[in-house]
Amino acid sequence: MKDTGNIEERYLESCRKEFWQKVFQFELQYLIEHLEGCRDVLSVGCGPAIIEAGLAEQGFRVVGLDVSREALSCAPDSIRKVVGSAEDMNFRESSFDAAIFVASLQFIEDYKKAILKTAQALRPNGKLIVMLLNPESDYFRERIRKYDSYVRKIRHDNLKEIETSIAEFFQIVTEYFLGIRGENIFDSSDPSEAALYIIRGTPKIMEWEL
Repeated sequence: MKDTGNIEERYLESCRKEFWQKVFQFELQYLIEHLEGCRDVLSVGCGPAIIEAGLAEQGFRVVGLDVSREALSCAPDSIRKVVGSAEDMNFRESSFDAAIFVASLQFIEDYKKAILKTAQALRPNGKLIVMLLNPESDYFRERIRKYDSYVRKIRHDNLKEIETSIAEFFQIVTEYFLGIRGENIFDSSDPSEAALYIIRGTPKIMEWEL
């Protein structure tokens, strides 16, 4: 049996590196900007909730959902932690002002069901922010060649299929974000440089709301 606790500790240790701290800061600032006007935020697949801790410091009330109890044990007390799968999340309808997936949706087996459940949990004027790893980027190609990279665990890499699935429930806008070249991190919307493809959305009126 694998020692999952040690895996989480090693992950947290790597997150303390200067490179990842810069990445998290870019992502956090993006989220703060686009979550303006929101209070209750659901983070799906939050892991140890490093970025979510930053949101809590900014006054957001964050609920972190993750299938891994071990990962959530490393999350800060400033967020509410819920153990469970994204496909079977059991929140009341209209519970949140916003939902975020920070590089997590592509690792969820049935991401379409997760999107449906998320749409139901959002309030009518809620916001969705999905940060996807960009397979076209140099960053992705470099990481996936490394046998121990988390990127190799990705389940879904067709961004257009994911975008189409999200568009069933949300009015969306998209953009490339976060240029990474080696250890350098910078603003970029160039698909070959941007590590992330971001989909932002607001809920459509669905049958369950009528």
